[in-house]
Amino acid sequence: MKEVISTKNAPGAIGPYSQAIKKGKNIFVSGQLPVNPQTGEIPEDIKEQTKQSLNNIKAILEEAGASLEDVVKTTVFLKDLSNFSVVNEIYGEFFTENYPARCCVEISKLPKDAGVEIEVMAILE
Repeated sequence: MKEVISTKNAPGAIGPYSQAIKKGKNIFVSGQLPVNPQTGEIPEDIKEQTKQSLNNIKAILEEAGASLEDVVKTTVFLKDLSNFSVVNEIYGEFFTENYPARCCVEISKLPKDAGVEIEVMAILE
């Protein structure tokens, strides 16, 4: 049976999907835009956007009983791949060892005109 994961410490879904789904020991976190859950605002700076997306992911994982250390796969969607090094720098502040597998792609547009969106999959031990 799958469990819907939801927290007020991350922005609510803007469509017919869940923040995350937990199935057994697996947690699938939907793509997280850099929306501040308290204000609904998106920072202008790509560094701050990346931090906000990852903080949203962290909050959702915590609600599911997990942490960033449990993440096994990430996908990073960038509106402008020239921001890769900046995003990678911030990403490295959140994932410091035993790095998850990762895919990073440039796409033409993201919801709310964000510069980054990040999704993750985690497995509990």
